Amino acid sequence: MLSRLRRKTAVAGLVLAAVLGVGSWASADAQTPLTGPPPGSAEWVADGGLGVRLPDPAKASPAEVAAFFSGLTPEQQRQLAFRHPQVVGNLDGAPIELRYLANSLAVAQEGSREQSRADNPALTAEERELAAQHAARYRELAGRRLLAFDPRGRGQLAEVFGDLTHDTRTAVLVPGSDVDLGTADRLAAMAKALRAESGEKVAVVAWVGYTTPVGVGMDAAREELARAGASRLGRLVAGLAPVTGPVTLFCHSYGSVVCGRSAPDPAQVAGLVALASPGVGLDRADEVRVPVWAVVRNPEDWISNVPNVSFLGFGHGADPTSPGFGAQLLPSTGSHGHSDYFAPGSASLAAFAALAATGSPTTTA
Repeated sequence: MLSRLRRKTAVAGLVLAAVLGVGSWASADAQTPLTGPPPGSAEWVADGGLGVRLPDPAKASPAEVAAFFSGLTPEQQRQLAFRHPQVVGNLDGAPIELRYLANSLAVAQEGSREQSRADNPALTAEERELAAQHAARYRELAGRRLLAFDPRGRGQLAEVFGDLTHDTRTAVLVPGSDVDLGTADRLAAMAKALRAESGEKVAVVAWVGYTTPVGVGMDAAREELARAGASRLGRLVAGLAPVTGPVTLFCHSYGSVVCGRSAPDPAQVAGLVALASPGVGLDRADEVRVPVWAVVRNPEDWISNVPNVSFLGFGHGADPTSPGFGAQLLPSTGSHGHSDYFAPGSASLAAFAALAATGSPTTTA
């Protein structure tokens, strides 16, 4: 028995060495996932101003939320947005335009609060500088179509490019490591490129709606953050699909683990694209339940050096581009590096746009 335990320990050590041997895994910061209802939910639940019980953000499904708002007048909806902007703005199932309004109010409120802190001489110089940076960032977000905004922790948001209620198709971009409220414009650039390549026919949501790993560390090697994000992604899609029809998920790097673990519903998700992917947390494409495409990695993408193993909670399973996984392959010619698959003129962007617009890529790898 002792010999068997030693063998298992040795195997575990070898697997962990393989998984953790790429980059500075142990040096990155561990993250605590942001979960639960939006900020201000307690005040929302206690609000009896309309004479009706408001749906509990912690318990109500997006369908229940949608049904509740459909029973209100436009003026009643606006009242709730003004009284509870951070709840309404992040409440999947609430009307799209109402969420835009609520999030514009929340951004303005947070901007004013942070500017007051930046101007407060009682705070340290470091605290004032950080507040000034936050205030500047919130000013940048003014006037944008935000489907979600949450300033807690590293911050989260979802930005929309296009018209979710009128464009014929919708895509959702799910990011990997190091993307948060402060760096979300990286994902926004990908979203803009995809919409432009589609001929402005596809509405694109740049969804920074979960706590991403920082760097290539333990968090990136494990699935805890992905599982927490998968639940949030599932709610987002369940709120969107009744308005937009089934969406296509474009899942970059660690984001492909989030997508895979979200258990996409075929009634809500038209397909899943894994790009620069370390795995989707599953062994076969048919476990995902919706069509799966995987992008052939370009030669400069370091993700190719990450071993496709899954052991003791580390690793993300099979290589999505391997024949055994069973995904349909998309080309990557013209892209360079880990985050360049949406580069204008690349074969990958052309395939993404065709897939998002029609449900089928014009070319495959």
